Amino acid sequence: MANIKGIDFTQEDPWRVFRIMGEFVEGFEELSKIGPAVTVFGSARTKPNDKYYKLAEEIAYKLAKLKYAIITGAGPGIMEAANKGAKKAKGRSIGLNIHIPVAQKPNPFVTHLIDFKYFFCRKVMFVKYARAFIVMPGGFGTLDEFFEALTLIQTKRIQPFPVILVGSRHWKGIIQWIKDTLLREGLISRPEFALFKIADSADKVVRIVRDYYKK
Repeated sequence: MANIKGIDFTQEDPWRVFRIMGEFVEGFEELSKIGPAVTVFGSARTKPNDKYYKLAEEIAYKLAKLKYAIITGAGPGIMEAANKGAKKAKGRSIGLNIHIPVAQKPNPFVTHLIDFKYFFCRKVMFVKYARAFIVMPGGFGTLDEFFEALTLIQTKRIQPFPVILVGSRHWKGIIQWIKDTLLREGLISRPEFALFKIADSADKVVRIVRDYYKK
């Protein structure tokens, strides 16, 4: 249906292309300057006293000390923790904010903010400039980013990079399902099952990233 509640999408869509183009141009222009980066994902609902908040802060701090820029979705929770760790290390603390009906206010530890209206433009930026994905406990959005990264690597649409699930206890259920269902039924191969790593400490996350690029 071309017209819903008086909105003529056939007229609006061509102009939307220019807005989408603008988001890509701004994102590419800004992020191309930051150098090596690591993207950190996780729940916006994680509180500052949560162990994963503290762990995300520590991971980001240590990676920033190694001169990696830290990229997050700019929001609260795990995103805030990662930006906080990056800023504490005097590193580059990048936030890719999304405008959604439930307003998300950028956290105060972002030192470089880029705003997006379209999720798919923002998702491209998360991947394009990342040397690794750090996937902390999170909800649908975190799972979406995790599986999209695996799909892009699996299909060779991007160069492989470390995808690290942090918190073995949190992720054990989904890992077991991937192993017992997807792998056992031949829906993925054993090398594809090995596309992600698991870590429970900041030191192990850093070691996985450093060892990967030593190769």
